[in-house]
Amino acid sequence: MKKVDLLNVSKSYDGHHYVIHEISVSIETGEFFVLVGPSGCGKSTMLRMIAGLENISEGEIWIEGRKANHLLPHERDISMVFQNYALFPHLTVEKNIRFGLHTKKISKQEQKRRCQEAAEMLGLTELLDRKPRELSGGQRQRVALARAIVTQSSICLMDEPLSNLDAKLRAKMRSEIRQIQRQLGITMIYVTHDQIEAMTMADRMMVLNKGEIQQIGRPLDIYNRPANTFVASFIGSPPMNLAKVKFEGNVLIFEDGRAFAISEKVSKTVKEKDLLIGIRPEAIRLARNGENALVVTTVNSEILGTETFISFQMANVQWVARWNGQWNIPIGKKIPIIVNEQDIFLFSAKNGQRLYSSPQEKSSFSLEEEILL
Repeated sequence: MKKVDLLNVSKSYDGHHYVIHEISVSIETGEFFVLVGPSGCGKSTMLRMIAGLENISEGEIWIEGRKANHLLPHERDISMVFQNYALFPHLTVEKNIRFGLHTKKISKQEQKRRCQEAAEMLGLTELLDRKPRELSGGQRQRVALARAIVTQSSICLMDEPLSNLDAKLRAKMRSEIRQIQRQLGITMIYVTHDQIEAMTMADRMMVLNKGEIQQIGRPLDIYNRPANTFVASFIGSPPMNLAKVKFEGNVLIFEDGRAFAISEKVSKTVKEKDLLIGIRPEAIRLARNGENALVVTTVNSEILGTETFISFQMANVQWVARWNGQWNIPIGKKIPIIVNEQDIFLFSAKNGQRLYSSPQEKSSFSLEEEILL
């Protein structure tokens, strides 16, 4: 297990335009750290720089207190799992798994022992004599993972390893990879564009956009207190609902004239007039009789069995409500909705930074403490 430190790391291919700009982060020993963001934000480039497959334009990378800028990939004690698995089609599963050990000049007896252990751990024992073309996508993924495990490297890098699998198999592999990482205690740096993977697998995660850090933290802390509108809309499924509002007195006024009253306690924390209001889909509920509700008209309804997504127009944007159960609401139906003040987020319309969210929100720490009690 080793710690990885990035200090003001930048990457530019022409000396002017940066695809990675001044990234600084410490990845702790034995941590499952996820780099998440949209395609083209620089996730894979950063991973390749850590692996030594890509040169660093500026900054420093330290691995367990040793500067690694000019270390060759094999000198960094790192294993890597690629998106396309990178298996040798002419070699058996066993030879694919043992290939990295052969290059390290490890004895054949030790190679076989490690291969058997990894195969047993990943359920590949009966497949060792097969070729990659005879395997399913999930089995090929396990072979690539086994090849990384047998090297017994302290750091494992994964570049969107599940993107080629179907949804059901992805969910299964997420759980398996996380269990193996815990069992081996290795430091794992995992790249994905899928925020569900990030939320379910990470000890901590870094949200990237256009080569810059948007937020670093534990998944639930990022979900509960997003730093800006990008994080708020990227993390969460469905994403957070956002709309422009004007702040006048103690009232937030939408572009279509709808109004949302806020308490003086909240209004004192906000100094700007042009804002963006954010509300999670699960925070929108159906109003009861006597409650001061907003009346909206449904434009779409998706019944998923255990939950229902109701879409409606709010000002000039479409919002989504997420309700448990099966709600058969016709399109064009007028429904009264309500949102509690403690569930609203307020962001600056100028730069998207969060200005307010309820201080009563629970962090992941207090949730864990409550469960333990």
